[in-house]
Amino acid sequence: MDQFPEVLAHGAIEEVFPDIFFVRGAMETVLQGMDWQFSRNMTVVRDAERLIIINSVRLSDDGLAELDKLGRVTDVVRLGCLHGRDDQFYVDRYNADYWALPGVGQEDGSKASDQKAVRTLTEDGALPISDASLFQFRTTQMPEGILRIDRAGGILIACDALQNWLAPDEYFSDASRELMQQMEFFTPANLGPVWLQAATPAGEDFARLKALSFRHALCGHGDPLHDTAYEDYHATFNRIFGV
Repeated sequence: MDQFPEVLAHGAIEEVFPDIFFVRGAMETVLQGMDWQFSRNMTVVRDAERLIIINSVRLSDDGLAELDKLGRVTDVVRLGCLHGRDDQFYVDRYNADYWALPGVGQEDGSKASDQKAVRTLTEDGALPISDASLFQFRTTQMPEGILRIDRAGGILIACDALQNWLAPDEYFSDASRELMQQMEFFTPANLGPVWLQAATPAGEDFARLKALSFRHALCGHGDPLHDTAYEDYHATFNRIFGV
């Protein structure tokens, strides 16, 4: 038995844009004193022969075999504090570099800076993807970032700040499905309800985010949002923050 969290149920690797792959899987955790079971997503970006993993989801042996056919995993990126359960599995398995925002902690309470091969994500610094840029929230109580990939008119890769859950799927428990319906998680082009409570962002961050050019969004939760992400999220920023 290895020292990493066990494999949870997940789906197949889907290529949602050329050289950008998406995997849906389960998450089990305790938040705000309650047991939760819901779905989450991993995005894998291929940059030449390299694979960069964002919002990691540990794959089964069969899933890892399919991943290895796509290229060589060289980097793991953590964009938010509420994800990271499976990051160290990939860092260890592939001897990958680990990228995290300053102040991001680990599931066990240690700091990202304590982990192997950490590289700091900053808006002005180097990134592991050649055609990417980083947006960093400045007003939140916990670090959170969004990657923009300069492909297909602009693709945002988000963690919890942006979500696009349309309906509960097979990875939800009955209790979490009922609770999250009450909390209005299942809203297109949404901001994460729990993240909003925990991070308490201010509207000025979303005013800055509106300056980015993008057409699509791949979030840590929900379906890929194709073509209308710019208009849809702008409407959400206006609805929630008036910006």
